[in-house]
Amino acid sequence: MELWQALILGLVEGLTEYLPVSSTGHLLITQRLLGIAESEASNAYAIAIQAGAIMAVLGLYRTRCTQIGAGLLGRDPAGARLAQRLVVAFLPAAVLGLAFDKKIESYLFGPWPIVSAWAVGGLLILAVDRKIDRAGRYDLDSLPLRVALVIGTAQCAALWPGTSRSLATILGALGAGVSLAAAVEFSFLLGLLTLGAATSYKALQHGHAMIDAYGLLPIVVGFVVAWIAAVISIRFMVSWLSRRGLGVFGWWRLIAAAAVGELLLTGRL
Repeated sequence: MELWQALILGLVEGLTEYLPVSSTGHLLITQRLLGIAESEASNAYAIAIQAGAIMAVLGLYRTRCTQIGAGLLGRDPAGARLAQRLVVAFLPAAVLGLAFDKKIESYLFGPWPIVSAWAVGGLLILAVDRKIDRAGRYDLDSLPLRVALVIGTAQCAALWPGTSRSLATILGALGAGVSLAAAVEFSFLLGLLTLGAATSYKALQHGHAMIDAYGLLPIVVGFVVAWIAAVISIRFMVSWLSRRGLGVFGWWRLIAAAAVGELLLTGRL
């Protein structure tokens, strides 16, 4: 892998990880467009550079993360409650991901499953965008355990590349009565656990193959660029959603699905 390819992949990862458009889908398609052969190493790389996006959330939400840390140490009851709810939301996808990891990678890490998920997700966003209740009944401090479980169950849909973890968790939260602001923040914080676990798992499982195939420097470049791009992307999304809806992301997904589908049908991808 050339450094310019690593830079592009890091940029794609950082910009799309927390938007409801699917970073994994974008990365896998971008790898194909860049001529990077599909392999265990390339799939692991797409997951591993998510660590940069994790660092972005740790930095931007350091106050909330500090509160959670204090809660785990028994010093902040609200932080402890939030940590408990994040763990409950994390477990469904963790269990399914471990159980079906090989099958997911074998059958779903391909362009047509991604195109299908982009299209379905885009239509879903456009269908529900105007019906979203921004106020909701729950904020982070009042989030019930059962709602955390609903969000975690919704996150399982994102095991299909192209679906988007952010989309699944935000819509799951909104559907369960969480305010838009709390849904977005909970989705970001849940990403720390989910992405952290996925990155660690892939690094342990295929880290040597990834380094042998690409070397250490492209991984570092992808990580750093993803970190910087994710900071920009998170700030944009929070600002955008505070004033507008999810509709633009629905159109983005449909346009991406149509463009990639056309390339696949004409044999150019």
